[in-house]
Amino acid sequence: MVAGVPDEHMTSASDVAGAKASARMMRIAISRNRIGSSADSLAAARAALLAGESRRYSVMMKTGAWFAGVGVVAVLTCAACGSDSSSQAHAGDIDGADGTDDMRAPDGSVQAEGSAGSDQDAVATSEGAASGFDGQASRADAGASPDANDLGGTPTVGGLFEQPEPWSKDVSGLVKSSRSDAIVAALAASGGWGGGRLQIDFSIPLFFGDGSTPRQTITKPTKGAYCYGGTDCDTVPLQMPMPANGNTEGSADYTCDTSYKTNGQGDCHVLVVEQTQKKLYEIYNATQSGTAFTALGAFVWDLTKTYPDTLRGDQCTSADAGGFPIAALLPTADEVAAGAVKHALRFILPNGSMKVMAYVHPATHAGSPSSTDDNAPPYGVRFRLKSTFDETPFDAGEKTILHAMKTYGMLLSDGGQIALTFADDRTTTAKWATQGVTALSFKAITVGNFEVVDLGAEIALTDNCVRNP
Repeated sequence: MVAGVPDEHMTSASDVAGAKASARMMRIAISRNRIGSSADSLAAARAALLAGESRRYSVMMKTGAWFAGVGVVAVLTCAACGSDSSSQAHAGDIDGADGTDDMRAPDGSVQAEGSAGSDQDAVATSEGAASGFDGQASRADAGASPDANDLGGTPTVGGLFEQPEPWSKDVSGLVKSSRSDAIVAALAASGGWGGGRLQIDFSIPLFFGDGSTPRQTITKPTKGAYCYGGTDCDTVPLQMPMPANGNTEGSADYTCDTSYKTNGQGDCHVLVVEQTQKKLYEIYNATQSGTAFTALGAFVWDLTKTYPDTLRGDQCTSADAGGFPIAALLPTADEVAAGAVKHALRFILPNGSMKVMAYVHPATHAGSPSSTDDNAPPYGVRFRLKSTFDETPFDAGEKTILHAMKTYGMLLSDGGQIALTFADDRTTTAKWATQGVTALSFKAITVGNFEVVDLGAEIALTDNCVRNP
């Protein structure tokens, strides 16, 4: 018996497993102060649902009615069904690891999301992650079969990692998936890219360190369960290199408001490549307070390892909702200056445009997608820019990005409004401005200019993380 769930409703082992996952989700929600009896707790939870920020509400919503929090769950579900029109975009309006409420332009200035202005303004609208979501979404069809002649690609080495990885394989020679047209059409019908254009967010910093870089002990948050109460993360306390001149995403230093109440903060990522150890450290919902440094999740990647399509483990999240190493998918200004971005790009979509409770490899998890359209793009889908796309109007730096889109594609990694995420150039030698790449460089590129390749079988989200060795 699962605590709080009547036995007569447990019809199969899968039902029990699903209910256990939901119980875990209830604990996660409570531990993250997203569910409670006070008005403040209800408001925070409603904001989290509207944002899709709590990555695992989708499971909780499915069977949460059998738990003690049923009343709160029902209230939250209804509250999330309202119109976006009265809401201003804020940090919580963007799901997971995107930091796109206040978007940092290449020159370091911050442009508030939703600000009025000309087409040169970095404008994004509130996502409304749960728009039309009634909590009754069905799981993905785990039996969906891949196209045998679509899978594969050429293993290559590129970017931060020293071995061929799922995100660095050359897919330029693959035929498009037989489902490509339907998936692209479904995305177009749901509104296309977040904010209606292919825009770039430059707000996530990427730092490099070595054996001489100061170490910081990362511990669990003072409130709530570390790693959502799961096994997805590395254990803490954890010694992490922390450059003296670094900062948390959305902040000028290592302090960050992990409650999502401050504009541009909430995800609070810190990404550090330790070049001596050859490891990538990524922490999520992290902040420094005095000498203490806490994180909701910490993830260490081995830069010398060849990761399988299941990455750190199936059903396992990472600092990104889809389970990817964020830094591996971020183009840097130095890469563009060198003339090649040799890996897939990270892209994100509004939760309402992504297929509910589903992902495909090389993703290993999904955040809070809510579309019940069978053809909606699932987490992990790879979009490749069509080879026939005309690059003539673009500058040299922009063409380098377009070449990466045609060669490696883009992997759907998280939910949010601003589709593309590039590394902040504060610590790079080259600068985005000198490379001719701006937030709106690719604004005219539509979803119809892409096709789906390397599409594997859809996997139903269970949140039961099984870590790889």
